[in-house]
Amino acid sequence: MKNINKDDVIKNFLPKIKYIALNLLSSLPKNVELDDLIQEGIIGLLQSLEKYNPQKGVTFYSFAIKRIRGAMLDYLRKIDWLPKDLRHKIKKMEEVLAEQNIDDYIDDEELAKILEISEKDVKKLKAELYRSHILSLDSFLITNNEINIESDNAENDPEILAYKDMLKNELKKAILSLNKREQLILSLYYEKEMTFKEIGKILDISESRVSQIHSSIIIKLKKMLGGD
Repeated sequence: MKNINKDDVIKNFLPKIKYIALNLLSSLPKNVELDDLIQEGIIGLLQSLEKYNPQKGVTFYSFAIKRIRGAMLDYLRKIDWLPKDLRHKIKKMEEVLAEQNIDDYIDDEELAKILEISEKDVKKLKAELYRSHILSLDSFLITNNEINIESDNAENDPEILAYKDMLKNELKKAILSLNKREQLILSLYYEKEMTFKEIGKILDISESRVSQIHSSIIIKLKKMLGGD
């Protein structure tokens, strides 16, 4: 986009960039800095100014938001805070959460006993589990694809477009198979862009409980879609 004042664009988008960053940050470890996510979001915004094509029928706002989110997710892919000796516990935690009834709640102490690790390590596992979700199926739910749609080849390749449509249809079927409360949480988080804390207030449950239900939902969906 030519003849655009970049400083003005950044100023206008900054509240939204901060909101997206805070939403992601709500369940990430303390060593992930808000300012770093915001900075990556700004980079994504500036990239959108260079690559936006109004002839493709997408508003600049929608295009920029996708770029902003994508830049933050790319940053999170580059960092790694989980010790290697704990990685094998991730699958076990997923199995435990997947077996939960939506009205059940397993606190960190119980998880620590089941997994035979400390409560401190449980928190690390939860952080990694959340990160893996926002970088895989979570990313799909946010951007409506699991393929790099930024490349020209992807946008014009009929096979890739057909695959994307198939993924969307399969995901819709999987979501409809969830119960109403699970569907509501997905809607509030992805469509309304509410934080776990805000969702907890609506459902009258704790923020950590919303986070746990969210993890269980993503695990279920991944299994339905044949994910690992």
